[in-house]
Amino acid sequence: MSRLCILFCILSGIILDGSLFGAVRKVEIESRKIVLDGRSFGPSGSYELLEGRVYFGIDVGSPANDRIVDLKLAPRNKEGEVETVANLVVLKPVNSDSRDGVALVEVSNRGGKFSLNYFNRATDRNLTVENPNSFGEGLLMRQGLTVIWIGWQADVPRGKGLLRLEAPVAKNINGETLTGLVRSDWTVDEPVETLSLSHREHIPYVVDDPRHPDNRLTVRDGRDAVRTVIPRNNWQFSSQEDENDSIILENGFQAGKIYELVYRSRDPSVVGLGLAAIRDIVSYAKYDKESLFPARFGISAGVSQTGRFLRKFLYDGFNTDEEGRKAFDGMMIITAGAGRGSFNHRFAQPSRDGHRYSAFLYPTDIFPFSSRTQFDPVGWQSDGLLAHIRSESSLSKIFYINTGYEYWGRAAALIHTSIDGEKDVEPLKNERIYHLAGGQHFVASFPPTEKDGFNNGRFFRGNPLEFKVNYRALLVRLADWVSKDIPPPSSAFPRLADSTLADLENLKFPEIPGVNPPLQAHNAYRVDYGPRWRMGIIDFQPPKVGPSFPVLIPQVDSFGNELGGIRNVELRVPLATYTPWSLRTGYVGGANEMADFWGNFLPFPKTAREKSETGDPRPAILALYPDREEYLQKVNRAAAELLKEGFLLPEDRDYLLTRAESYWKWIFEKVSKP
Repeated sequence: MSRLCILFCILSGIILDGSLFGAVRKVEIESRKIVLDGRSFGPSGSYELLEGRVYFGIDVGSPANDRIVDLKLAPRNKEGEVETVANLVVLKPVNSDSRDGVALVEVSNRGGKFSLNYFNRATDRNLTVENPNSFGEGLLMRQGLTVIWIGWQADVPRGKGLLRLEAPVAKNINGETLTGLVRSDWTVDEPVETLSLSHREHIPYVVDDPRHPDNRLTVRDGRDAVRTVIPRNNWQFSSQEDENDSIILENGFQAGKIYELVYRSRDPSVVGLGLAAIRDIVSYAKYDKESLFPARFGISAGVSQTGRFLRKFLYDGFNTDEEGRKAFDGMMIITAGAGRGSFNHRFAQPSRDGHRYSAFLYPTDIFPFSSRTQFDPVGWQSDGLLAHIRSESSLSKIFYINTGYEYWGRAAALIHTSIDGEKDVEPLKNERIYHLAGGQHFVASFPPTEKDGFNNGRFFRGNPLEFKVNYRALLVRLADWVSKDIPPPSSAFPRLADSTLADLENLKFPEIPGVNPPLQAHNAYRVDYGPRWRMGIIDFQPPKVGPSFPVLIPQVDSFGNELGGIRNVELRVPLATYTPWSLRTGYVGGANEMADFWGNFLPFPKTAREKSETGDPRPAILALYPDREEYLQKVNRAAAELLKEGFLLPEDRDYLLTRAESYWKWIFEKVSKP
């Protein structure tokens, strides 16, 4: 099909049909709009937003698809392919005839879009072409990137603007319905009448038979407490629109308890097709001569859930497409820790994760952890994240980026230590590992609100340490590494060799009155999901739990701020202690356990008198910096260091200085006196 014909089809809203390239079978462009009235973004010019759908035909016989669980049990078309369709959104330069550019494929987190917020500082995630807040300050566009969003997750709700994949249902070879066990669990913090089977309002698997003897509800008092079976007559499935999508318990569900349901379901989706969709959309952009959004290079970005998705993508060998070519040239794997997830097994629930005190024992933090192949003498197996690549030529250049929270809450140290926790393990030549020291899972808003305060208004839940500036800089470094072969900054992470990585017993956190660090961090366990787990089928629900792997976390300085990794201006010129952890203080159950995702903001005492009156071991702010001007001068020098190291863009220097000044002003005006 000629390019002129394609352009005519787009302008006319016509479906582009036929075998375009590889697994992409059809592209529908339903909407094409110019962004911000054609505003020019420097050399990249103006941008446009395309919205539509993309149709795939997955070759069951291709070695590239061998690891898709239940693919051979999915229905096929007359060509023998398994069909699937996904939402598609593309932000691209209007003039995209050149094939020398870089395409960024965002792996959508639970159907949403994060790239414009993370990299452009956009404040509106609705992608409204007339709204400047949807596009922020335009870094992605000024870099000339094409940004691609595509649905990959089959259980995303059918909500407006959400990206999802329409995945087929697997059947037995003889056409009979497949059934299996599904598990849901809940940490109940307030009394409730009903509990949804789904996670975060995603579409749950159906209940095969409400009275089936495999359906079992248990309750326990803590994460490691013994489960007690609740008599079947005391609870029931709740039907809404003929769907058993929640449960009801006689007298309600109690606060402080953990409930867990195992039930028999039917008709599992072929969830692993999401991995193929992400692979094939970048291959289409790179290799199809008539691609609607052409690019020479492809990089992917995933955050949290979808950072773990990309680790699974690597582990299952998906960076080689059906034609034997490299899919992604670079990957930016953000806040995934050592985890993978439920992205390619029968009855997988991709939204499920796993934390210290919620979503327990889903296949997330499981061996292997590092890219290098390691031997686990306890589990008696040898494996590595990159052990299953189909070709050395398909190796991608990879950034693993984690905050302090992922060390406490996602076992991140395991990606760069030995299985016994005794030695450092260096990244491969195609990898960089970066630790955003002191950060919580995401950047908290600043200033805090009244509800964030604790300990008489002196300390605050929610850690505002600003590390999105690092994401912006590292995205540019990754694009340059991929397209220009310019080496990025060296890895920066805590190590055993220099004592910046430690176990919990040797953490040197200062004894700040009213602040207690967690007694436990999140554990990664050796978990047995049953004899067919290697085939992608879970037989043990809940799974059997074996010994845990070592837990190591970043060591801290005398202020309580993390060492090792990228230390931003907040830690180089501190006014506070920034913890990546926070406790579940105030909850009925697990009050001394870690809260999911959140950290703390603990300002230093302002004066020597305040320090004395509070008994705070940390120095007074005015003892460190006689006035605001000297503080800001030191911040400016710290920003210059980050620029030189490659972790800050020149255009973000003033932004950091303004934010640093806001810390000072707010602490001296708003933080309560003792």
